[in-house]
Amino acid sequence: MSTVIRGPAAVEPWRDPNARPFVRIQNVTKTYGKVYACDDVSLDIYQGELFALLGGSGSGKSTLLRVLAGFEKPDRGTVLIDGVDVGDLPPYERPVNMMFQSYALFPHMTVEQNIAFGLKQDRMPAAQIRERVAQMLELVQMPELGRRKPDQLSGGQRQRVALARALAKQPKILLLDEPLGALDKRLREHTQFELMRIQESVGTTFIMVTHDQEEAMTMASRLAVMDHGRIVQVSTPAALYEYPATRFVAEFIGAVNIFDGRVASQDAVAGTVRVACDALGGEILARHADPIPVGTQVSVAVRPEKIDVHEEARPTADNVAHGKVVEIAYLGDVSIYQVKTDSGAIIRVQETHVARSSEPHYEWDDMLYLTWDASSAIVLPT
Repeated sequence: MSTVIRGPAAVEPWRDPNARPFVRIQNVTKTYGKVYACDDVSLDIYQGELFALLGGSGSGKSTLLRVLAGFEKPDRGTVLIDGVDVGDLPPYERPVNMMFQSYALFPHMTVEQNIAFGLKQDRMPAAQIRERVAQMLELVQMPELGRRKPDQLSGGQRQRVALARALAKQPKILLLDEPLGALDKRLREHTQFELMRIQESVGTTFIMVTHDQEEAMTMASRLAVMDHGRIVQVSTPAALYEYPATRFVAEFIGAVNIFDGRVASQDAVAGTVRVACDALGGEILARHADPIPVGTQVSVAVRPEKIDVHEEARPTADNVAHGKVVEIAYLGDVSIYQVKTDSGAIIRVQETHVARSSEPHYEWDDMLYLTWDASSAIVLPT
């Protein structure tokens, strides 16, 4: 799981209590029959953000994007863009443009003609159209390909043409529906950084829908995780990964070990709790400052990379488990080990390959000690 940390000049307006949201979604509900596609959704997005709506199929993310675009009218709730209620405005009168997953390029038109299409519809003077098209081709680094047609371009080039066409009308907001879904993994990774570069250079607010956690983590300044029509958590990629608010978010963002148990004790001075976990045959020590009654049913999340592996016992560690390697996955930069503990629980461990080796560090059936700090254990409500 990767995320890009933006430079020191990056602005985080959501941390400013005086900042005015550029997009304000208030109590939006959209139903299809008895199904709630969006269920009382409220969300603030700030100018210049690259914001991601993340969720699985049926989570409501695409419906919310279509409500923003004006393709769907909510049953109730309001949408404000730059302080203006756009609820009664048709899509063509909203200060937004949309880039579809299919790109929807006109096959009989050249790249230049595709980019110019919306400008001609707006009756922009021909000289200005030529100038704007040239600017867009430079922006997407395709100045020499303007005379080609879509079938003469690679997938990544078609994606950039679609982006240039969407940005040519200089919308206040660009909506992107699974923008990289049609690209292969290698090209998708390269294009993620290209999109980020372009977004930062033009300063347009991007709102992106994706089901790809890594894509959202890499590109977004903030993201909203959606499930069953509701927003579960909104935060930066790092905060979502390290401090998930619910079990769903912990499991949806990256790999994680989840242990169910009940609170056995709490030390308010140390800011820790002990959670009795039958699956591990003992207690887990976790950092948790908020009061929580003894006996409360909770889940404890521990990321695989937070767990250290030893061949010798570590009795002074905050948390210790002992078990046997039952599965190994070699992924190049890391190895994943599935360790079955003495009590029967399966723990996923991730080890980074610092030194070169053609063999995994540990073998099947090796007996290992696993340790992790109390600060690496996240206590979540069940």
